[in-house]
Amino acid sequence: MKTYAVIGLGKFGFHIAKGLAEQGMDIIAIDNDPHKIQVISDYIQDALILDSTDTKALQEAGVVGLDTVIISIGENIEASILTLMALKELDNKNIIAKAITLTHGEILARLGAFKVIYPERESAKKLVENLVGNVVIDQVDFSSTIKIAKFLVTKSLIGKPVSEVEAMFENEIHLIACKTRDNWTFDVEKAYKIRENDMLSFIGKKSFIEKLRHLTKSESE
Repeated sequence: MKTYAVIGLGKFGFHIAKGLAEQGMDIIAIDNDPHKIQVISDYIQDALILDSTDTKALQEAGVVGLDTVIISIGENIEASILTLMALKELDNKNIIAKAITLTHGEILARLGAFKVIYPERESAKKLVENLVGNVVIDQVDFSSTIKIAKFLVTKSLIGKPVSEVEAMFENEIHLIACKTRDNWTFDVEKAYKIRENDMLSFIGKKSFIEKLRHLTKSESE
């Protein structure tokens, strides 16, 4: 099983680490705040208090040669940059780094971050906007087991509440955004009944996203 590391356990990092753990992934969670480590320890066994800018400490924690590491350090831009440099030195592969500003993001990208993301709602908004296109369905790999999919609703889904659609896929997919009447919204009630021409974005396990893809593809042909 692949091991992921999440460094920085603010709101964003906490939910990423918790979500990956809930999907059965092997996670190393790191922060220099004992309280944050205590909280995440309810979900992740390998939670460590350490200075992520310290190459030796990361090496001793096993953050070496990993396929995916997520840097979610808050306002400390210097620590974010030094952490990335330490991770690169330890031959970690796909480093996804949270940036506070565009300049911060440009520095991270130049230093070798595989992907740079921006905080919370703005990050989600841009991701959904990037998914919008003229195709019936589009997909983005979030991790080795999780995908985000965008598609135009097909006949079998029209009139169904969101809760029913999620249940069709054993609640292993979840609606994260809906475009209706040319407006995107991120706060969609489970009771909302899907309308003709709605555009939906779901996140979920790859196998269930594939089932969704096959459904929309077969109905659009």
